Formats: sequence, C-alpha cells, structure tokens
Amino acid sequence: MSAAPVAATITLGILAGGRASRLGGRDKAWLEHGGVAQVMRIQRAFAPQAACALVSANRALERYAAHGLATVQDRVADAGPLSALDALAAATTTPWLATVPVDLLQADPRVVPMLALLGGANGAYAIDDDGIQPLVALWPVEALRIGAAAALARGEYAVRALQQGLGMQGVRIDGVRFGNLNTPDDLIDAGIADA
Repeated sequence: MSAAPVAATITLGILAGGRASRLGGRDKAWLEHGGVAQVMRIQRAFAPQAACALVSANRALERYAAHGLATVQDRVADAGPLSALDALAAATTTPWLATVPVDLLQADPRVVPMLALLGGANGAYAIDDDGIQPLVALWPVEALRIGAAAALARGEYAVRALQQGLGMQGVRIDGVRFGNLNTPDDLIDAGIADA
C-alpha cells in the first residue's frame, strides 16, 4: 500500500472558470463573503494543504495576477468543469491535484487531508451532508490527464463518469455542508456582495 499524498505532492486547483449563467454572468470568484473575495477565501483556506495553487479562470486574468494567483484557461471550450480539470491537469507539476469550486460557502480545511488519507491510490471525491460533491476531489494527475483527454475527445463531459472510470472513491465528511453560490437567493442567504 502506498503512502497517502502529503502537501508537498499536491497542487490546489480552484475552479473559477464557469459562466455563472444563473447569476447573470457575475464572476463568482470576486463575490465577497465576510469582506473577502471568494477566490482569496478559498485559496487561504486550502493553501496549507498544498505545495502551490492554480486557478482555472477564463476572464479577468489580470485581476488574479494582481492578487498573486496563477491562472490556467480552458483548452477546450464549452465542456463545463471537465475543461477546467483538463487544463489544471496539464499545468500541474505535482503528482496530485486537489480541486475545489470557487463558490464553496464552507471552505473546510480538513477536506484535502481527509481525501488524501482515506482516498487510496486512485483518488477520491467528497461526500458531504448534501451528497456527492464531485468537484471537491483529490485526483492522481497522470490518470486525470489521460482520462480527461479521452472523455473530451468522446464528448463525454460528466465529471462523475470520469471519476467512476478512474476508480475514484467517495469519502464521507460528516457534519459538513459545503454549500454553493448558484442563484441570487444563494447570494442573499449568504450575505454575499460583489467585490
């Protein structure tokens, strides 16, 4: 049995490249929660569990750079989160990639260590109190590169199907609800504002 991944072998990948169509195109990365932009809040919460961080983003790249955040853009258009995973995997230099969406409300820093400890050699995705969270995951980078490229070539964009094909397993994280910011009501409930 191989040892669990440690921070030095993990890149944090923040998924911030979506169109936010249900929010009228507002950029979720720069919505403020508690006075801090979502992307900065997520990066700060998870940075200690990784050697470095990358943000999958397709707009406002200069804004990320001004905050010291390295970005990667989708290499395949209109393929949803799978495009982000493909781009992040291509840019990652560590053996593992931990992904989290930029719109998480509860950025629980226990998540990456738990996925690393309990996930196994094929990687893992989180299961919170609301169910499966496929984008909160720890991916073996080489397998992700191959799997994402093959799925994109086939036009199969479902992240869960990719995870099943890679043999990733779910890790239950009790007492956690990540939550997300998908609708105007979500923003109001969370007290979120534009930055």
